[in-house]
Amino acid sequence: MDVHFRYSKKNSYSFAVLSPLLPDAGFANKPLNGVMIYSFTTQQATKIFTEVKNADTDSIFIAGGPHPSGVPEETLEYFDYVVLGEGEETLPELVKIIQKGGNPEKVRGIAYRDSGTGKVVITPKRPYADLDIYPCFDPEKLRAPIEISRGCPWGCRYCQTPRLFGREVRHRSIDSILKNARHYNDLRFIASNAFAYGSDGIRPRFDKVEKLLSALYELPDKKIFFGTFPSEVRPEFVTDESAELVRKYCANDSLSLGAQSGSDRILKEIQRGHTVGDSISAVECCLEHEIVPAVDFIFGLPTETEEDQEKSLDLVRWICRKGGTVRAHYLTPLPGTPYASAVPAKVSDGVRRELGKLAFGGKLTGNWEKTKNQKKEHLRDKYLKD
Repeated sequence: MDVHFRYSKKNSYSFAVLSPLLPDAGFANKPLNGVMIYSFTTQQATKIFTEVKNADTDSIFIAGGPHPSGVPEETLEYFDYVVLGEGEETLPELVKIIQKGGNPEKVRGIAYRDSGTGKVVITPKRPYADLDIYPCFDPEKLRAPIEISRGCPWGCRYCQTPRLFGREVRHRSIDSILKNARHYNDLRFIASNAFAYGSDGIRPRFDKVEKLLSALYELPDKKIFFGTFPSEVRPEFVTDESAELVRKYCANDSLSLGAQSGSDRILKEIQRGHTVGDSISAVECCLEHEIVPAVDFIFGLPTETEEDQEKSLDLVRWICRKGGTVRAHYLTPLPGTPYASAVPAKVSDGVRRELGKLAFGGKLTGNWEKTKNQKKEHLRDKYLKD
């Protein structure tokens, strides 16, 4: 039975990790006969569910990734199996069972519908993977930035990361990172907080960060981009010591910071784990070290008032005046998080206008109000089931 990854640019990082584990699997841009493997986020769900529902193929459909893991019951309306959370061990085992016609109940970490009762079965959870056992990518098939850490201890109410990967941070060893780094000239990394490398994610270990960066720096003809896309750093981890590491070893002249709100009340409500003061200190530290702070904010958090939004706007203005940049996001409630069923707050007209002016001036990017896709989200289930 042929096996195919349903490739798109938006799931390329996931499939870069998984493709070495299924070396005979191909890549497809539409459903084909055999085993079809999908990985997707909530923003992609409607389109993918429609594709699978309308597929005229003899396929067994497997779904994984953030959205299916958060809502396996919904996903199983269209898919045959859901891989819950990490897929390094689960996916190859599930594919092997399917190809041999075996019993899926023996596979840990999946969801499926019982063929007799139609009820959803969720098998026992699988232990989290040791990152060093698995490559970041197959350099001959599909590459991705190097994942150096996985998991997050903070549990922010809007975020899927600790729900998918756990609250204990796991780190790839320096030897493993160096092995993957040889395939690139420009080195970019995946981590929920790059400056937390080697630590528990709460108390920084900058000695271990320096050990990693110095080892990478010794590689010939490499440029290191650390603490910037597709990673970011937490504000309280931005200190003179960490900023100096960037200046000493790295090619990037910016850092991606997750401030999220200018209201201490909201930061406490979302369990962010830092204060507005931490964000201000991080921005000032960046600028003192001639690093541009690129700061993320979320608007529309469920309990956010106009006063809270004004406080965020004030902080956004201050960052822009200082020479930083801002990325604004409108809250998307994500499955499996405490905010999964939350109703995002409306962004006030005044705040919306001011953010638009900053965007027009080139200091702000992103979306800070409900998009057309989000406005249609409540119609998704009805549309798909008609």
